[in-house]
Amino acid sequence: MLDALPEQDAWAGRKQFVTVGDLDIAYVEISGAEPALLLVHGFTDTSRSFSLLAPYLAGRRLIMPDLRGHGASQTGKNCGIADFADDIAGLILRLRLDRPVVVGHSLGAMVAIALAGRHRELIGGLVVLAGTLKPDFAPDHPLVAGVEALHDPISPADPFYAWWHACRPGVPPAFLAGLAKDASAMPAPRWRAILEEIRRADLTGAARAVQARTLIIAGACDPLFGEAHQQALQSALPEAVFVRAETCGHNPHWEDPALVAKAIIEAFEV
Repeated sequence: MLDALPEQDAWAGRKQFVTVGDLDIAYVEISGAEPALLLVHGFTDTSRSFSLLAPYLAGRRLIMPDLRGHGASQTGKNCGIADFADDIAGLILRLRLDRPVVVGHSLGAMVAIALAGRHRELIGGLVVLAGTLKPDFAPDHPLVAGVEALHDPISPADPFYAWWHACRPGVPPAFLAGLAKDASAMPAPRWRAILEEIRRADLTGAARAVQARTLIIAGACDPLFGEAHQQALQSALPEAVFVRAETCGHNPHWEDPALVAKAIIEAFEV
């Protein structure tokens, strides 16, 4: 097995910045072969979310941004899925990436679908990891209730993270602690504003406009976007390759990064 805990304490120091529109967007880059893989994290995460996956993609060029309002990226006025997608399109143009394969996790998967539908000429492939077209978070859903209960300053030791970052045993504690620290730096009102945008989203139309080769990866034990969500994705993206991570929940790239990397490499021959 690889040493899958690269520089957690030093991760923030690896970030570079590029101006997209009127925002400074942070990203971590690992040099390697083209086409680049552009890895888009989920809600409250940062580029760190892919630090366990990166060693399994050794030799490939990786671009891992912080979405606006997350990590070291500036916040901006709006936080809708289309805003995130347009930021990623701008990043592709500013870095002169040649039709990268865009890998999105959770919120990042929604952003990647929107990007592929809105800016199809910019991407060469799409990976939807633990994604959905239309979240169905009721007002009493644990995520909604948990976020509503958060108050500033958020503690990285808040019990909410035991649920929010839940995954199978074996994920390094230092990695999860880094994620909690990153997320806790986001003010609670920003958590709530972005979550409301997620709850309102419906990417069915965007998915039907996708023309890029697509891979869907889903955890069989995903408590957020389970079987019905995956069936809807496959219906809207009928040409997609589907890979089920049988022992994983919502975070297969943390829980089984070797499986996720193998699926990506085989699907796109990168």
